[in-house]
Amino acid sequence: MPNAEKTEKVAALKERIQGSEALLLTEYRGLTVHDATELRRSLAGQAQLSVTKNTLLGRAASEAGIEGLEELLTGPTAVAFVEGDVVATAKKIVEAAKKFPALVLKGAYMDGQVLSADAAKALADLESREVMLSKIAGMLKAEMSRAASMFQALQARFLGLLEAYRDKLPAAEPEPETAAAEEPHVEIESAESAQGEE
Repeated sequence: MPNAEKTEKVAALKERIQGSEALLLTEYRGLTVHDATELRRSLAGQAQLSVTKNTLLGRAASEAGIEGLEELLTGPTAVAFVEGDVVATAKKIVEAAKKFPALVLKGAYMDGQVLSADAAKALADLESREVMLSKIAGMLKAEMSRAASMFQALQARFLGLLEAYRDKLPAAEPEPETAAAEEPHVEIESAESAQGEE
């Protein structure tokens, strides 16, 4: 392969790697064309399965800043460039591997880490993004309801304390200003009565 063509292919692979959520690497030795086509169809909308040369993929991964992927690049390699839900894609590949024993999941690259074959298979045991999001939403709703009821209970207790405090206060006595205002009035009356007596 001419050097310019290799460079173009490496650049295209690097771009695909950087635009993917994850990479799932499989060995497809012994997989028929019909089986590979069926696998590609099952991954449609989630990932694109491509057969790549290990040297080109290794170079593209290195240029993309991925280290350790070379360990997985042995034997014929087909890569699922995951564009959607990584867990859903892993489930489909694991299901396909049960149906087509020639298909072997070799490992994965996800969130800046290279995963072993066992770790990549473990992805298939996780719940899908939709299920996890609905569970998180349910937990948040429950927490919000709990917080709202706690605030209502605190408010009721606070009002109860205020009422209890009000009940303990002594009965209101006349204010000193009112009493002082009444006294001069009495004195005036006594002065007037004294003038009347004279």
